[in-house]
Amino acid sequence: MPANNTAEELPASPDMKVTWHALSGKEVLEKLGSAVDKGLSKDEAAKRLEKFGLNQLKEGKKTTFLQMVIEQLSSFVVIMLIVAAIISIFLGETVDAIAIITIVVLNTVMGVVQDSRAQKELEALKKMAAPEAMVLRGAHRVSVPARELVPGDIVFLETGNFVPADMRLLEAVNLRIDEAALTGESVPVEKNEGSVFDVDASLGDRKNTAFSGTVVTYGRGKGVVISTGMYTQLGLIATMLQSVEEEETPLQRRLDQLGKTLGYACLVISALVFVAGIIEKGDPLDMFMIAVSLAIAAVPEGLPAVVTISLALGMQEMIKRHALIRKLSSVETLGSATVICSDKTGTLTQNAMTVTRVWVDNETLEITGGGYSPEGEFRKDGKTINIHDFPAISTALWVGTLNNDSQLEETVEDGKSSYRIIGDPTEGSILVAAAKAGARAPELNKAYPRSGEIPFDSDRKRMVTLHEIKDPQSQDISPFEGKNDKEAYVIAVKGAPDVVLGLCNRIQKQDNTCAPLDEKGKQAILAANDNMTKDALRVLGMAYRVVSVRPDQVDSDHMEQDLVFAGLVGMIDPAREEVKPALLRALGAGIRTVMITGDYPNTAKAIAESIGLLRPGHKVCTGAELDKMDDATLSSEVEEIDVFARVSPEHKMRIVSALKANDEVVAMTGDGVNDAPAIKAADIGVAMGITGTDVAKETADMVLTDDNYASIVSAVEQGRVIYANIRKFVYYLISCNMAEIMIIFIPTMFGRFLFPKAADMGMLSPLIPIQLLWLNLVTDGAPALALGTEKGDPDIMSHKPRPPKEPIINRFMLTGVIVQTIAITTTTLIAYAIGSNHADPRYAETLAFVTLVFSELLRAYTARSERYPLAKIGVFTNKWMNWAVLASCALTLIVIYVPFMADIFNVLPMGWEEWRLVIPLFLVPSIAAEVVKYIVSGKKKTA
Repeated sequence: MPANNTAEELPASPDMKVTWHALSGKEVLEKLGSAVDKGLSKDEAAKRLEKFGLNQLKEGKKTTFLQMVIEQLSSFVVIMLIVAAIISIFLGETVDAIAIITIVVLNTVMGVVQDSRAQKELEALKKMAAPEAMVLRGAHRVSVPARELVPGDIVFLETGNFVPADMRLLEAVNLRIDEAALTGESVPVEKNEGSVFDVDASLGDRKNTAFSGTVVTYGRGKGVVISTGMYTQLGLIATMLQSVEEEETPLQRRLDQLGKTLGYACLVISALVFVAGIIEKGDPLDMFMIAVSLAIAAVPEGLPAVVTISLALGMQEMIKRHALIRKLSSVETLGSATVICSDKTGTLTQNAMTVTRVWVDNETLEITGGGYSPEGEFRKDGKTINIHDFPAISTALWVGTLNNDSQLEETVEDGKSSYRIIGDPTEGSILVAAAKAGARAPELNKAYPRSGEIPFDSDRKRMVTLHEIKDPQSQDISPFEGKNDKEAYVIAVKGAPDVVLGLCNRIQKQDNTCAPLDEKGKQAILAANDNMTKDALRVLGMAYRVVSVRPDQVDSDHMEQDLVFAGLVGMIDPAREEVKPALLRALGAGIRTVMITGDYPNTAKAIAESIGLLRPGHKVCTGAELDKMDDATLSSEVEEIDVFARVSPEHKMRIVSALKANDEVVAMTGDGVNDAPAIKAADIGVAMGITGTDVAKETADMVLTDDNYASIVSAVEQGRVIYANIRKFVYYLISCNMAEIMIIFIPTMFGRFLFPKAADMGMLSPLIPIQLLWLNLVTDGAPALALGTEKGDPDIMSHKPRPPKEPIINRFMLTGVIVQTIAITTTTLIAYAIGSNHADPRYAETLAFVTLVFSELLRAYTARSERYPLAKIGVFTNKWMNWAVLASCALTLIVIYVPFMADIFNVLPMGWEEWRLVIPLFLVPSIAAEVVKYIVSGKKKTA
């Protein structure tokens, strides 16, 4: 297409099917109607801007405040609570109505506050765009806002620039771009302007393309814009984020199902009680009030409050464990995770290139220490050595330090030192290794100031620098010849080992002398290089030469002849030290970890094997192999794949979907822009707080403030504790409420046969409505909330994750509920039967009321653990439970012994004889609960 073509002749939107990387620069310019020496005219750029729109990401439709409120109120349990509050007001039970409405309002407010923070991911994506861009308009270089770029614009890139749009490079001079946020690759990518002939090349392999949102770390370049806004790779991620629908968490699904089941059961039983009372010729209004009171007492109005408060307490505990929860429901979801999909760079690894091995003259030394802190040891055969005993090692590191454009910078904050690299992280890792050997770059550069250089070139695969030997005596070790020659200069060369080796005819020996380099010596160097690369190390060769001529008399050909091969330096982004034990702990908890990275397969495999993530017999799968699988094949094979390498954002989405199709509860960790769609699609997304992009953080459900994988496992433990506490409350609530229902239902249906004397006195129910509501207050209130503060069973991380479809009330809990319902119902009705022989009907109601209240309060203690006996966890170890039960007991005693309160609640003061009667009765349910635990524990040990 000629350069003067207008926007009208271009497609309505950038053609996403065009494989720009596979075209030549000339073909790209023709298709886009642009010229490398002129760019677009001002008028043409304006037309294209109007046609294609601004170069920015569009926001999805936001959820309004009203929609968030309605969503919080749409729960079945909440709807029942609202209905119960309305009926309570109608019946004059204002206090109970206010309590119920307060619970609903607090639950709604907390939910809205949390959800309102979940709409920011696209706003964070927009921040990734560079504010200004240097472009060629009408043959003039001008600075324009990045949002005004259009396809066909010629854009200039410099070190430190954000790439403002997707660009096909037309010129690249030593250009390196950090694409970790997009592809996950741990080192900056070397770029060139040549064509990539593989039309299916992954993003990381498109060396002639610069992507929006990435950062230029070195060199300069020029390219033509091929995609802007939502059509860039960054925009495709934003589109995927918008298309991912929010899903209910497993906890939300289970609680909603439980609430509906309980609600319907309560309504049916309440209706039966009302009908039975009418048949028994009870007063219709009285029976209606009993039925409604029973429904209110049985409906789990405390459930939303306890869940919310338990999750809030869990969130506070998470912060102590370096995990910031953005959504309360995420606490429990993480606890049910079966698979953790983890990015490699910055998550499993330190996100800091580190020299771990140096080879010189058939000697290999390992270097310890991680990150950019210049602290570590040199080891040989596992034993720490004195680096001064190996002067040739220092020579290799000195060469790499002099031939280096990066800087190691120390910052001190709150008395603590931290280090960072300014420049290329690969070069920076050599500075750190040299510092560990006692050589600091500023001192070396002062003793050997740079006099000239030939920058790194991707074709030459090496960098050459020239240094004056000015003050070698200031160094502890001076490895270079000619140190007493005032006209001497050091030529330092760093690059690909095979290329550097081809320029050498001598080799540095361990005592810093030089020897001729024969074929045997070359083969030894190449073998050492192969061994390092097999361990996924990135290897650079070091060489030098001392010349006695002035810099202006040295040409490039002369500088790169007769070099002395100094050694090999191998670096890698190493695994975090705490990752391996954390992985083992996760495995013990039945949680599998899968590595998903954009890095190369060999690198990913080496890291995975070193930390024990890659299990024997399991596979490493590349993005190209994944493309050949359909969804069904991927779902069947995903369980056998532990490492996915060289993958794109679309691949990550497919992997998460395949795992979820196998009923896995998936946690997706990551830090880059490329992770955001999969983070959102997973059951729970976990972002890195330090190295993570704003996009990942705002999309995630949980953010790790220390970027520590061990914190994920700690969060899993806390998530399990929270879910266990919610189960304890449900167990306690259901067993008590079912007993209350049966205590009303049985006498109403069969009272004339079971309690003839009470029936003759017109007593159809052991409890009147206000007593039921009081039970609801003192037993479903503070003691239930106190269960949410339990610390969890000691073996909570020794169990496999819960099956995703397992209901909250499983077989074990159902057995316990049945036992407790029978025990509480039987003892309460026994007390009622004994009291019915008394002339005053209030005597029977008092015995039943006190027996039921204290049975449920003591039952709260046994509910603190489903499997561990109370004696083992400690009777008084939960201080909140102690205060809650004490307060409830005190309030109940006030009702019994304060005259006007006793009249309101229709009870009589109790003497010692009555207490002797009811104490053994209300102890029975707790004893029964402990017996059930003992039986279950015995079966578990036998099994």
